[in-house]
Amino acid sequence: QVQLVESGGGLVQTGGSLRLSCAASGRTFNSDDVMGWFRQAPGKEREFVAAVVWSGGSTTYADSVKGRFTISRDNAKNTVYLQMNSLKPEDTAVYYCTLDKWARVPRTQKDFYDYWGQGTQVTVSS
Repeated sequence: QVQLVESGGGLVQTGGSLRLSCAASGRTFNSDDVMGWFRQAPGKEREFVAAVVWSGGSTTYADSVKGRFTISRDNAKNTVYLQMNSLKPEDTAVYYCTLDKWARVPRTQKDFYDYWGQGTQVTVSS
């Protein structure tokens, strides 16, 4: 049973930084797996943030976070990170870690993803 456990959320001021972590277990990860981050603000749809191929190649970002967020992974620790800099109030949301099995390339549609974490709250104050 795949488990994804997020951590690192919290309250930060505008312009601040946070690093989210997602510890994955229950699977021998394949080099073609894709790990992603989505977020959901109150009253809004869950939206794509970033994704990375497990082998460490391709990454994809939403336009709204390009240049501010960086996704990375540590294969030895089975952990994916989301470094978030220059945070804005509109980044406030619950952030979810997710796995797209054997995808080979990062995909932005949430329906492709097979497993989800419980989410971690990020709040950016103005």
